[in-house]
Amino acid sequence: MAQAISELRGHVVLCGYGRVGATVARELGHAGRRFAVVDINPASLAVARRDGHLVVEGDATIDAILEAAGIHQAQALITTIDSDANNVYVTLSARALNPALFIVARANLEGSEAKLKQAGADRVVSPYTRAGRQIAELAIRPRVADFIDFALSHGELAFSIEEVKVAAGGPLDGQTVGALRDRGIFSLAVVHGERDFEPNPAATRVLTAGEDLIVSGSAATLQELRAQA
Repeated sequence: MAQAISELRGHVVLCGYGRVGATVARELGHAGRRFAVVDINPASLAVARRDGHLVVEGDATIDAILEAAGIHQAQALITTIDSDANNVYVTLSARALNPALFIVARANLEGSEAKLKQAGADRVVSPYTRAGRQIAELAIRPRVADFIDFALSHGELAFSIEEVKVAAGGPLDGQTVGALRDRGIFSLAVVHGERDFEPNPAATRVLTAGEDLIVSGSAATLQELRAQA
């Protein structure tokens, strides 16, 4: 297994395989992303192995354990440990080992979000806050909430919402929003920075390298687009 992990490139390091971590692993698998699970609990590791995942046994706050999970070659790290202190330490260690890493961290207690962001997390998620927000959305805008949930799921659906990057010299570089629309790809927004959205771009809008594009369309068309990009 160590050999298989050493050959991973652009993968996700998933720290913690409890209920939240197992759900994250399932979604990563549906999305076709390769990942390695890190956990110190033998029972959790046994479940991860049973589920067919690559695993590293050890404390994810220790640099050597993250290195064994291929942190230097990874594209992202997700830490879902049920201790905010440990999530902060994992984030600090991962950021120091791989400054380019995209880090998503779980916050269990109120007030931990700021600490995790200071430690270097790109995104922080509170399962309880997110669940409360989703419950409210289902009551206020049930059709909208259902549509987004279906579009982001990985079932056998006719449509989807995806995020794609405009790579220099790639098939999207220099394309117009209108040209994509003619292919059945509808541009919902162009993303310039972390939270700088340009919604409903005009048909004449030319895409440039480095931008991110949020698009909607048939699942098959978007799958083909991601493969090309």
